Amino acid sequence: LGAVPLQMARTQKNKATAHHLGLLKARLAKLRRELITPKGGGGGGPGEGFDVAKTGDARIGFVGFPSVGKSTLLSNLAGVYSEVAAYEFTTLTTVPGVIRYKGAKIQLLDLPGIIEGAKDGKGRGRQVIAVARTCNLILIVLDVLKPLGHKKIIENELEGFGIRLNSKPPNIGFKKKDKGGINLTATCPQSELDAETVKSILAEYKIHNADVTLRSDATADDLIDVVEGNRVYIPCIYVLNKIDQISIEELDIIYKVPHCVPISAHHRWNFDDLLEKIWDYLKLVRIYTKPKGQLPDYTSPVVLPYCKTTVEDFCMKIHKNLIKDFKYALVWGSSVKHNPQKVGKDHTLEDEDVIQIVKK
Repeated sequence: LGAVPLQMARTQKNKATAHHLGLLKARLAKLRRELITPKGGGGGGPGEGFDVAKTGDARIGFVGFPSVGKSTLLSNLAGVYSEVAAYEFTTLTTVPGVIRYKGAKIQLLDLPGIIEGAKDGKGRGRQVIAVARTCNLILIVLDVLKPLGHKKIIENELEGFGIRLNSKPPNIGFKKKDKGGINLTATCPQSELDAETVKSILAEYKIHNADVTLRSDATADDLIDVVEGNRVYIPCIYVLNKIDQISIEELDIIYKVPHCVPISAHHRWNFDDLLEKIWDYLKLVRIYTKPKGQLPDYTSPVVLPYCKTTVEDFCMKIHKNLIKDFKYALVWGSSVKHNPQKVGKDHTLEDEDVIQIVKK
């Protein structure tokens, strides 16, 4: 794996070498994928303590270097007891904790300290990152005294595993065909990709017939992400711990950094700010149920992820048979014009709506 980045570093960057670099990037992405998903053969069981059952309405992964205070933060947030000690690499398996916040159950996972080079198969990084891919939000916990170096390394690790932080999928249409060669359409000017580069990247994947539509100014990496098709896009918050060790002026600067929350896990400072931000980034939607002739139950909402909030999604969350007997629903709240309003199963619900299901 070392040879390809070396070759990339040696290549001068200009228009003539752009497609050569694109080719090398594609080769690197393929090699990395083989590292993440080892080829079949020989029975080696999965790693110990890493297959954590998904519970609750959302899952948050804590990622960070050893001894930045992840375990302290987790135990103070969720009251989970994880061995806390003053030496590095204390946590060696995944310890789940659960917090209840605004009626939602949120699972917190402490992913053991990522070691540099996990994406190249070092340490137990591979299992850690496999769990990280299933999270709805990633909290990167950084030591406020050495944040930037760590931040870069962790981001590179996660990027190398196809986890894209705080970004949306690239706006590229990609469709394989049986014949007809490579068809490239660009709806706006491209600064990096041209027909030759696109062809050479696809050739690396042995794809010779496809329709590619570039709807935004895309890079070679964007195209590779779309072709690989196994990328996950996860929101991320940077938690800067140990702010009890810095000055007020430094704190003011930190507050201006995007996606960032300064805290002190040890003193439990600024936890409410952190929880508020977590809630914003998870974008969960709470729906209250109302049995016929009774008041709505505001104590235990049904919580849906923001991309699946139709009445049908709501029914499926409760029980799959509910949709079979479904006649219509009555909804009160911000998603309807009248209170209550009669809606069908395709109606999209909004946060804190109240719903009553009417069966056939």
